[in-house]
Amino acid sequence: MKRVVAIPGEDAAPEAFHPTVELVNRLGVGLEWVFPSLADARREIDRSDTTLFGATSGPSAPALFHLRWGRRTYANVRPTRWIPGFTSPLRRPEGVDFVIVRENLEDLYVRAEGDVEALAPLALVSETSRRPVHELGPGRFALKIITEAGSARVLRFGFELARRRKRAGRPGKVTVGTKHNMLPRSDGLFRDVAFALAREYPDVAFESFIVDDFAHRLVARPHELDVVVLPNLYGDILSDAAAALAGGLGVAASGCYGDDYAYFESAHGTAPDIAGRGIINPTATILSAALMLEYLEMSDAAARLRAAVERAYAAGESLTPDQGGKATTKEFCAAVAARL
Repeated sequence: MKRVVAIPGEDAAPEAFHPTVELVNRLGVGLEWVFPSLADARREIDRSDTTLFGATSGPSAPALFHLRWGRRTYANVRPTRWIPGFTSPLRRPEGVDFVIVRENLEDLYVRAEGDVEALAPLALVSETSRRPVHELGPGRFALKIITEAGSARVLRFGFELARRRKRAGRPGKVTVGTKHNMLPRSDGLFRDVAFALAREYPDVAFESFIVDDFAHRLVARPHELDVVVLPNLYGDILSDAAAALAGGLGVAASGCYGDDYAYFESAHGTAPDIAGRGIINPTATILSAALMLEYLEMSDAAARLRAAVERAYAAGESLTPDQGGKATTKEFCAAVAARL
């Protein structure tokens, strides 16, 4: 029996979380759910096989930080796949099916900031203004850290994922986006590591774009994408843009993977504006749970859960307001349960 830590989160997140747990239990896979107090969350996470996380607006944040940085879950996987019934802004969303793999620990998310004048001992000179950085004026700085090891592990994760997707009938291609033209030493390093790894995967197609060019392609040519690997900040922003192509954050699943642990959470945040109204779309949480089941090597159960969601959307009778319907969260989950 697999041990799963369950952290519902705050605001509207628990309204999607608890019905999702009930749906997973209907699959009969025999999970042991542990709902720890926030004080015990770190200990229980370390004793578990995985974690299903709702979304946090503050109180659950320490648990989330441990899941990411404590457990070194360096690859944030964000699938974007349109299914009939999703409300997409695209004229022809059929066939949109790609995955963004976002580096999850480095870049600006090392969260090292300070006052500009503190940089004086480093004698750094701006390559654009040709002035010492600490003389640019009162202000703040943030460090962007790209390491060779951090880049290599997430890029290898992306290449391996593309290879698996190719075996399943997808193109088997990795796309990388960086701002290497302006940041040749940091983003350039990420890109250089990508090119080096591409030579180890001759069976996987590879392409690299300046990230603003990629942002255009993401919207204009999403059907051409398969596996996209991005540094942290670009991946954080553009994975939300990708979710909009399929149907919005309410249908956007997410999983964060490390070498020996993974956790799963919806991508939409806590939605405080609709908390207590019972209308949050649980699809993102349900599809995140399906990713979790795959991680636990319960692929058949994951496929059953996804198929039930797809049939509920195809019927179109019990969709939540964000997808153009009038159903409550519970009514949508009941529609999925009826189709398991």
